[in-house]
Amino acid sequence: MKILVTGSSGHLGEALMRGLRGSGHDVVGIDILPSPWTDEVGTIADRGFVHDCMRGVDTVLHAATLHKPHVATHARQDFVDTNITGTLNLLEEAVAAKVTSFVFTSTTSTFGDALIPPAGAPAAWITEDVTPIPKNIYGVTKIAAENLCQLFRRKFGLPCLILRTSRFFPEADDSKEMRESHVDANIKANEFLYRRVDIADIVDAHLLAIEKAPAIGFGRYIISATTPFSRDDLAALRSDAPSVLHRLFPAYAGEYARRGWRMFDEIDRVYVNDRARRELGWRPRYDFGYVLARLQANEDFRSPLAQAIGAKGYHEEIFEEGPFPVD
Repeated sequence: MKILVTGSSGHLGEALMRGLRGSGHDVVGIDILPSPWTDEVGTIADRGFVHDCMRGVDTVLHAATLHKPHVATHARQDFVDTNITGTLNLLEEAVAAKVTSFVFTSTTSTFGDALIPPAGAPAAWITEDVTPIPKNIYGVTKIAAENLCQLFRRKFGLPCLILRTSRFFPEADDSKEMRESHVDANIKANEFLYRRVDIADIVDAHLLAIEKAPAIGFGRYIISATTPFSRDDLAALRSDAPSVLHRLFPAYAGEYARRGWRMFDEIDRVYVNDRARRELGWRPRYDFGYVLARLQANEDFRSPLAQAIGAKGYHEEIFEEGPFPVD
């Protein structure tokens, strides 16, 4: 089986390439930037380039994208060219090449304004059944690309699975208020409760999606660390999140106090990965319980894969106001 990985110089693309090459797969990585993980340099917006790269391919893992950090630095047309036209080119050429599995990496950012409940309401329980309300060009183009995948399944029978990943980038938080009130590792540890996933677990989900796509045909899946919360916790999470943590993880308070860390006062949404675990057989290993155990052992809570890849940054330019301009 020959596998094509798009965006192979990026965080997730490199992770996929490391995993696939390490297990002996026949894999080709493509990206607009050269790297040790990229075999062909070019843009997926170029149909001819995509055609040439698709020769002999059986499976496509489509991770290439312009994403949220580019919203303030790139034109909306750039997002259309890469996220929509690029995906269309890949789908067209995948059908022509008789590809057996097409896995599209999407994002929980597609939910947009649906993630923020009204003041005084409980935290939002986010499953695949929640209707997205994109709030920027990134979300709009990712939803459009998802819909193209669904169209190609319906019209051509191309097996397409969509993985909506939550946060996994190691760079600093885009919120100045958050950066000033919590150290970075504290933020990321907290997020494993409700909106973060380790890149090693994302790779596992993609490999399972390759296997399951022909039988499933089409599906959307939230790929986020397994939350310890239930629907019964939603009201308390919005008003007093630490009280919920004291009940579920009594040892967390002492460990956080030792480090000078603190839990967020409120949590406004919870990503639910039940469908991915049930239908894909996905078993994420990195959750808040794992994070807490590593902290107590004075160990890095990132997976070895996340540590090996490290931080790449979003832009060549350095911005004074944060890791990237916020639109």
